[in-house]
Amino acid sequence: MRLSTVILPIHRWDEGQKIWRRAEDLGFHAAYTYDHLSWRTFRDEPWFGAVPTLTAAATATQSVRLGTLVTSPNFRHPVTLAKELISLDDISGGRITLGIGAGGTGFDATALGQEPWTPRERANRFAEFVALLDRLLTEDAVSYEGNFYAAHEARNIPGCAQRPRLPFAVAATGPRGLRLAARYGQAWVTTGDPKLYENGTPEQSVQALRAQTEKLADACAAAGRDASALDKVLLTGFTPDRGRPLESLDAFVDFAGRHRELGFTEIVIHWPIPDSDFAADQKVFERIAMEAPSQLT
Repeated sequence: MRLSTVILPIHRWDEGQKIWRRAEDLGFHAAYTYDHLSWRTFRDEPWFGAVPTLTAAATATQSVRLGTLVTSPNFRHPVTLAKELISLDDISGGRITLGIGAGGTGFDATALGQEPWTPRERANRFAEFVALLDRLLTEDAVSYEGNFYAAHEARNIPGCAQRPRLPFAVAATGPRGLRLAARYGQAWVTTGDPKLYENGTPEQSVQALRAQTEKLADACAAAGRDASALDKVLLTGFTPDRGRPLESLDAFVDFAGRHRELGFTEIVIHWPIPDSDFAADQKVFERIAMEAPSQLT
């Protein structure tokens, strides 16, 4: 099992670069950031763009993988996103993973002046977005006319540093999203069952995650893929466990071990942010980063 972190883009770079370098020094497999225009309780606080932040992180680090967790169609277009990703993959030396999801009804959904999309429209857009982005990142020239997106002789030379393209980590829990993960994903991402966050129990969460992994296996079988070929990523902090796994090394190893048994291959923990939902003791966090992976082999 690999251990990764997600660093919210809330720091001016003179401070932020220290955090990204520290994440590499601690041995994290990957360091991700959220791709939002603003997010939840941080809406009226500093919040920087994901792609520029990852570009800076790519020049400040040497080996840690980098990526979004996750990008969505809410304010992105496949043609412009593909160009940015190819550039970012080149600058990083082939260290980028694209976490991608359908998006939600938060601030991103209306920041460009549009009405929030219905769940059906989000799903439809997501399917078209992923399929077109896959082509844009693997073909030199693409023309396409869809229901939501279009490309006219879009050129993407020389393509990604990673071949045939950088990996997709598809965030999904519903049947259509899981089919996309099975077809296009090199990894699958989940945060658990959001309905359990407030009043559920850790045991119920484990059962819900088991059901999700079983549905993913069914989707993979239908697509002619072996589900074991996909990495399975759990972004923590949104299950009934909340911040308890970061209270001690033993607590985290117990939490991660229970989810490893479900087939998860990567656990992502939030870099501590004081006075927020992601508050945690920095020393304990760093001990987990350094010592937990060896206990989960």
